[in-house]
Amino acid sequence: MTSSSIFKMPNPVARHLFLQKHGLSEPPRGSGKGEDLAALITKLGFTQVDSINTVARAHHMILAARRPAYKEKNLKLLLERDRLLFEHWTHDASVVPTQFFPHWRLRFQRDREALIGRWRNWHANGFEAKVESVLKQISDHGPATSATVGEDEKRSSGGWWEWHPSKTALEFLWRTGELSVCHRAGFQKVYDLTERVIPHDNLNTRFDAEETIDWAARSAMERLGFATSGEIAAFWDLITSQEAKNWCQRAHSSGVLTEVEVECADGSFRRVYAFPETIETLDSLETPPSRVRVLSPFDPALRDRKRSERLFGFNYRIEIFVPEAKREYGYYVFPVLEGSRLIGRIDMKALRNEDRLHVRAYWPEKGVRASKARTEKLAAELNRIARFAGCSEISYETDWQRTR
Repeated sequence: MTSSSIFKMPNPVARHLFLQKHGLSEPPRGSGKGEDLAALITKLGFTQVDSINTVARAHHMILAARRPAYKEKNLKLLLERDRLLFEHWTHDASVVPTQFFPHWRLRFQRDREALIGRWRNWHANGFEAKVESVLKQISDHGPATSATVGEDEKRSSGGWWEWHPSKTALEFLWRTGELSVCHRAGFQKVYDLTERVIPHDNLNTRFDAEETIDWAARSAMERLGFATSGEIAAFWDLITSQEAKNWCQRAHSSGVLTEVEVECADGSFRRVYAFPETIETLDSLETPPSRVRVLSPFDPALRDRKRSERLFGFNYRIEIFVPEAKREYGYYVFPVLEGSRLIGRIDMKALRNEDRLHVRAYWPEKGVRASKARTEKLAAELNRIARFAGCSEISYETDWQRTR
């Protein structure tokens, strides 16, 4: 295939397709609970879990951006009562539809092989000797946390990575599938035997490695719309880059995939893969609603920072680990989406003991004008965010409206 015969996807169309795949092109409506919420998470593939609670935790903000009616308890019910979701790793800690659990067995197998050597050197605490005793404790006495295993072991006063041996064993058993998170106490994970957490139909289904590789690559492409083999591998972080590359080459040779050139925000073009049927739907793509939405820094649309920068021209870096004096924006700054354009970022915090959402600063992107309509849409979104965070008022720094 020559370059001249390859379909060129204009940047506005690529944005619309990308946002559709990430649940941001339709009006944000729906019950945000039960089947509707489960369907949304399945459409996204997973929702990243994060502990930072500046306004609300990342997983809750991701879901509320797409379903304003969403309540935090709704996710808990799917996880802990209905067992339609389970917690494990994608690129980071995430909640994943339980129907995908059988494919995680490939991760369990590979993590077992990889973590033994890596954690033996990293933690250097003899955790392997504690694996069987931790497993027996939970088998005999029920669910446990990192605080209730190895109670006689010395607790380190170091960082989070300095685990006592039984905690390391507990995490190892979770990462390798012997244990599962059955619920959380506050934000602390509580673990039980996987056979007591995962429904039997999902627990007993098996796929071989090739079936999982095919599923992981195909389902990633379905959720990305267009991608390189590296982006496919990174989506679930379940298969290797070489496995994704091999899959793409086979799929392209057989006509399952086609090559396209996607226009970036700077006018350059990037060669990627897409399903031919995806290209056929481009004329019928819906234009994303013009409303303003505040997104989590861990929103799936922004997870791949380089990809979102190429597509939207939006350079975003989280500055949690940057010393305050060296931060360009703030500790935890939220991207702001309007229609199919990322128009700025906002620094805000829910001061729950004072019943108010406090806005420290808003930086519009270069060329974004603070029109009356745009200002009103931002105000409406901040009111929604305040209600979601349980705050009845919004306060602003004197100089909160910044310029670039």
